[in-house]
Amino acid sequence: MLSRIIKICRRSHCERIITCRAYSSNTPQLNTENEVDPAPIFFNQEVQQALKILTRIDYKKVVRKRLTGEKLQVPEYKFMTDKELEEALDLAKKRAEKRLQMPPVVKTRKEIDIVLSKDEALEGFSTSKYVFTDITFGIKDRDRFILVRELDGTLRYAKWDERDRLNQVYISTKGKEMIAPKLFQGEYLENLLRREAYEYLLDRACLQYDPDDPEYKRVTKAVYEDINQKKQFECLRSTRHFGPFVFYLAWNNSIDKLLCNIIESEKIEEAVALIRLYHKIHPQAKSALTECESEDPIKLIMHYASLDAPLSPLVKKTLAVYQEIEKEKQKVKEGIKKAHGIDSDES
Repeated sequence: MLSRIIKICRRSHCERIITCRAYSSNTPQLNTENEVDPAPIFFNQEVQQALKILTRIDYKKVVRKRLTGEKLQVPEYKFMTDKELEEALDLAKKRAEKRLQMPPVVKTRKEIDIVLSKDEALEGFSTSKYVFTDITFGIKDRDRFILVRELDGTLRYAKWDERDRLNQVYISTKGKEMIAPKLFQGEYLENLLRREAYEYLLDRACLQYDPDDPEYKRVTKAVYEDINQKKQFECLRSTRHFGPFVFYLAWNNSIDKLLCNIIESEKIEEAVALIRLYHKIHPQAKSALTECESEDPIKLIMHYASLDAPLSPLVKKTLAVYQEIEKEKQKVKEGIKKAHGIDSDES
């Protein structure tokens, strides 16, 4: 039986092997036709710098203990000179930056639908499909050569879900499951969102799916929308997911709640960075085309709030409260200086 299968496969497949190799040298198209590709903007150096500023790195949070099921390492204590301590701190910062490496934001891939040939002589030969997989070590999963012979004799490229399963069979990724876990579906996903397990969901999504997978897009969108609705921004702050989250909000013109949160925390420089990011993504926005009369951060925020903010009244009200608080702080400072006999001009 095996020799018969090999003979038929050779007869139908070998004569087309040159054609198959020609196709395999060109990666199947990954992108949908109508969707705008966010990758060039996301990987722009200025955009990346703005996202890092908005992430607001807290090293205590970055290196905190996490319940991953793995045994914790016993802490090691050392006596160090000032130079050694400085080197150790620099190394720790580099490790923290590596942990904060943001998942890429790319265009949703298009389903693979490439037929190489159809051999009617093979129709009805078998009751199951045949899969031809290149298991050569060192080849990227995205470039791996995988073909499927259908029951009707059609020879085609494997679909994305087939590729994912076969890659997991031959070159498994630790922690990734053959079938997507139920936590990404229906009531299970809703339950985790109610519990605000945002970072856990995003970590698992990054492990289970590719960044251009429609399922990854669906899960991340559900998490981002829930965070924005509940204003639970601190759940992702100082994590690798905060940058893509901010980019999603700016891309979808939904930065107002986050902008108000940043103003309330008195991080005006971050508020300006967020508006600059919005302008970078939407260069045709009114506040981007109309030059602000001043470089003052308050006026720049007001300029955006007046021309583009969907929640303009909320942004203006938050900014007005911030200005009142700053005035009161200034009065208190002047009162303290006056009580100590210090002239405000001298300070």
